[in-house]
Amino acid sequence: MENKGKFIFIGIMFFSVIAIGIYGYSVLLGVGFLDALYMTAITISTVGYGEIAEMTNEAKIFTIFLIFSGLGVAGYGITSIFALFFEGQLKDAWRKRRMEYKIKELKDHYIVCGAGEVGNIVIQQFKENNLKFLVIENSQERVEELKNEGVLTINDDATSEDTLIHAKIESAKGLVASLSNDADNVFTVLTARQLNPNIYIIAKAIEKNAYRKLEKAGADNTISPNEIGGRRIAAMVIRPSVISFLDVMTKADDVLIDLEEVKIGPDSDLIGKNLKEAKVPERSGLIVMAIRHKENNKINFNPSSKEVLNEGDVMIVLGKPEQVDLLKGIACDNTKSSII
Repeated sequence: MENKGKFIFIGIMFFSVIAIGIYGYSVLLGVGFLDALYMTAITISTVGYGEIAEMTNEAKIFTIFLIFSGLGVAGYGITSIFALFFEGQLKDAWRKRRMEYKIKELKDHYIVCGAGEVGNIVIQQFKENNLKFLVIENSQERVEELKNEGVLTINDDATSEDTLIHAKIESAKGLVASLSNDADNVFTVLTARQLNPNIYIIAKAIEKNAYRKLEKAGADNTISPNEIGGRRIAAMVIRPSVISFLDVMTKADDVLIDLEEVKIGPDSDLIGKNLKEAKVPERSGLIVMAIRHKENNKINFNPSSKEVLNEGDVMIVLGKPEQVDLLKGIACDNTKSSII
């Protein structure tokens, strides 16, 4: 609409100059419409043909005014047209070049394949947690929306090996396969696992038994949005008080409280201590919900106070982001907050 309005304005200005020229020459030189139009045309175009009538001083002054007016309108029109056709292209080229540079610099990042309903939620969570990530999306319209939001985006097919290589999958930390059908997700997971055997992959499963194919293809975890939604609805019907309690716990007074994981680093003073000695709640204000031990990778829910902490163990805690950051400092965990 803005460009259309500019064209209309240029057109009005151009025809206004012509109309003023015709009227001025008709009055000042006493000529007919065609002769006045002719004088206006040769004056605006500055072609230099001879006048059709004797030029008075008033006519000469009017001609000077008409020449500058015509040149001004013509100059504005030409620059506006050039800006319309070239400025957008230059801007897009600059933005594309800048985005390509940022993609080349990526390391230990996450790749989101598909920016549909599920993928969009993942994107928003990644943005809120300040994670490094990029999106692979096949829809040009959706790609433009994401680029306008400042999200690194590749407009291509996520199942393609070349696209994943372009997304720096060799140096990526994780991949989320949230495409619109299971076949594409399976192919994406399979290709990603071949290109990076160590990458952590989470895939969306749509059909009932799709998770088995995704796990065979190389997915570390699978999520079924339909199943999770159904379980949530059923839980709200069967145990409404419990669900309400959890909602209140995770969002109290508009303050976000979430489940996070904190890994115990090699330099932490928590190593070798049990939970009672570590005093995690007293030191950070967090509630320790579970512990995943490095030696067997099993999760021990509601751990006892005698549970011993070792290097590489992961504590799953409930609390505020600033409390989690405090515990990460104690645990010497330099990783970004995890989303559970």
